Amino acid sequence: MDVRLKAEQTPAVVVGAQGNGLGVVRSLASAGVQTTVVGDTLRDPAMWSRRCKNQLVERSFGRPLVDGLLKLQEAIAAKPVLILTDELAVNTVSEHRAELGARYRLRLPSPEMVDTLGDKELFQCFAETHALPVPRTIVVKGENDLAQIAQLGSPVIIKPADKFLVHMGRIERLSVAGSLDDAAATCRRFLGLGETPVVQEWIAGPDSNIYFALFHCGQSPASRRIFFGRKIAAHPPRVGSTAVCVPAPEAAEMLRPVTEEFLDVSQYEGLGSLEFKWNPSDRRFVIIEPTVGRTDSQEEIAALNGLNLAFVAYCYELGLPIPKQTTMGAVAWRESLRSIGIRSGLGSHTYDGYWRVDDPMPAFVYCVDLAIRAGRRLMRRLGPTTLPRRRHRPA
Repeated sequence: MDVRLKAEQTPAVVVGAQGNGLGVVRSLASAGVQTTVVGDTLRDPAMWSRRCKNQLVERSFGRPLVDGLLKLQEAIAAKPVLILTDELAVNTVSEHRAELGARYRLRLPSPEMVDTLGDKELFQCFAETHALPVPRTIVVKGENDLAQIAQLGSPVIIKPADKFLVHMGRIERLSVAGSLDDAAATCRRFLGLGETPVVQEWIAGPDSNIYFALFHCGQSPASRRIFFGRKIAAHPPRVGSTAVCVPAPEAAEMLRPVTEEFLDVSQYEGLGSLEFKWNPSDRRFVIIEPTVGRTDSQEEIAALNGLNLAFVAYCYELGLPIPKQTTMGAVAWRESLRSIGIRSGLGSHTYDGYWRVDDPMPAFVYCVDLAIRAGRRLMRRLGPTTLPRRRHRPA
């Protein structure tokens, strides 16, 4: 069967038009897949890519997303493969999987597992139950739990158990507290917003000690495809997302057994990832973050290094042969031009998450949006200003 011909006949729909979605769109386009990206604003870079069509929806989660996807499928007049790159969209699609599954080819873990892996409190319990390596953690339900934080030493990492308020811009994704008093203050603020704070021990070491496994899983272990990579830097440092990363085949021997164990006990299906950090005191990798039901922000590095996971997902849903990783020269990936000064250490080409000579508009839109956001932050810091009155000349 001609895989490229089949790709031309059956489209894919990618939900989420930010940098993550842009990488998936480009990966699918490189395999000849016709793709429509779905977003809720034209300020998202992937909406301007030459590699796809675009579709605006009222909102990228909840009922507006479901209605938008159903309307889009009617216009396509086929049963597309659905790939998610947005966290809130995962929860929506999981909740409405029966309705959307009648119109789209989609694959997610079970509804219970989506909820478990998407909630840091539930995931911690799940990991400890199955003896998966994770940092020591305290879940703060109230004032009485604050004293337990001292058991973790300092500094500590504080995260909301559920990230809905993060997406709404009301709470930070991650905080570092250097003392028990600082940790308690942050936890009280989270509790005051109705959020449960999860406090983790700080794993010593630089951002370059953080590794990841990107994967797609079908119904059997034989269908799994896993790519291992390593962060070189994060933005912002210590607490941010990937700024620059490289492939890390040298870590596969240690990371694969843990990754496979996680996939087994969770009975995982679909796209996802795990983030690890090397713990020098225990001399082992610990899982610091799962990503469930969607691609991770640096997903494109896998495709650039010979394992196109978005296309793997596409082929699996169509019953086509599942691509294996091809051998090619290792290349690095950076999130954007703001990380241009960070060296990957590979001595080879680094691909930018937004800028491509043959697809320049997403980078332009991204930079304009950054400038607008920076201007708004500056105006908020300056506060309201009063212009001096113009002096009138006496008649």
